[in-house]
Amino acid sequence: MPKVLFALTSHGRLGDTGRNTGFYVPEVAHPSRVFQAAGWDIAFVSVAGGKPPRDGIKPDDTVTEEFLAANEAALATTPKAEVLNPQDYDAVYFAGGHGAMWDLPGAGALARLAAAVYEHGGVVAAVCHGPAGLVNLTLTDGSHLVDGKQVSGFTNEEEAAVGLTDVVPFALETALIERGAKFTKAENFTEYAVADSRLVTGQNPASAAKVAELTIAELA
Repeated sequence: MPKVLFALTSHGRLGDTGRNTGFYVPEVAHPSRVFQAAGWDIAFVSVAGGKPPRDGIKPDDTVTEEFLAANEAALATTPKAEVLNPQDYDAVYFAGGHGAMWDLPGAGALARLAAAVYEHGGVVAAVCHGPAGLVNLTLTDGSHLVDGKQVSGFTNEEEAAVGLTDVVPFALETALIERGAKFTKAENFTEYAVADSRLVTGQNPASAAKVAELTIAELA
């Protein structure tokens, strides 16, 4: 049974706005349903371990409600990347949520775990702000994973549209381009995902399930 590891932010404060953030739960719930329907197992890791902060839960989202009910215990006790064996996973999926912008770029152990999964033939995936985890992800030859590959993520235009350009610590689209990514995108907040050489990325929350579908196809 293939296994995907969802990588989650542990950062819960939205800059100096006084607002909370965390990992965007639908960006894990909806792709989890896709993976499990295809016979995959799911697991979780977070930057700091324990119970990562949550964002994006909506009362009419029954998929997310069912996901949380089924995975509450696992989400309350997530491990750190340092204690995991990359050989146990076929894919690492960096979930978004604005918190990812603060701690995923500096999560060295998590980046090394994802690089190892990639280098043993697995897939690295990310959606929305999850590609913040790709900004400093390098392979054993020192190259950036995103260098020369088609990549998407939450765009500069989308960040401006939600009024957080001056709140987030950096512009995700710009940072990925600076690492050599061939950044591609669609209209704001519409579904868009791209796969390139076992790297799968999606633009926004609407793209999360599509990222799962492409991840399954890339491994196949």
